[in-house]
Amino acid sequence: MSEHVILLHGLWMRGFALSMLHRRLMEAGFRVHRFDYLSVAATEQRILDRLHARMTALLGEADAQAVHLVGHSLGGLLALRACHDADALPSGRIVCLGSPLRGSAAARCFAGWGRGGEVLLGHNRELLEQGLERWDGPREVGMIAGCTPLGLGAMLGHFQGEHDGTVAVEETRLPGLADHCVVETNHTGLLFSPEVAQLAAGFLRHGRFSPPAPR
Repeated sequence: MSEHVILLHGLWMRGFALSMLHRRLMEAGFRVHRFDYLSVAATEQRILDRLHARMTALLGEADAQAVHLVGHSLGGLLALRACHDADALPSGRIVCLGSPLRGSAAARCFAGWGRGGEVLLGHNRELLEQGLERWDGPREVGMIAGCTPLGLGAMLGHFQGEHDGTVAVEETRLPGLADHCVVETNHTGLLFSPEVAQLAAGFLRHGRFSPPAPR
């Protein structure tokens, strides 16, 4: 029996962006898979149906002890949506990396540009803008947020408090999370940080983050 991890990328990305995180989680002993989807063109339901099918296939074909999800940005929101009411799915935990679980001010700003902004956000616009009210699903969920303010969103000037250049730390604090931690990296850097990979692996195994290095 083995523990599997499915990685979900964020908005305007594809699966190859997860290569470094993929390698580090493999080195930590997990069997890792990248879930590639069209973050703008595909509807939420289409994405969730495919993700459910992938998770179920791993349970049936790969002798999986658990099927965890690790989602960056929009990928974390989709991971929570996928696992909220899906009783037939295999067990596992979820780690979100910089996901605006309470809604994204940057996304609302883009939407305010009119039709062009709406097209940039695609079918998952509402999920990004509004986020979730709380997490009360069956899986333990951990959040790793960044606090280095470098990124496209930082130029829009709509953040309060710490942020990673795209998502404010406060936007990642959803009621119902099992654990939350903040690391010194920007939004994209969450995918390349060895500290983030180590923290994610620890949460997938134990349901809690080990204490981060002093900031």
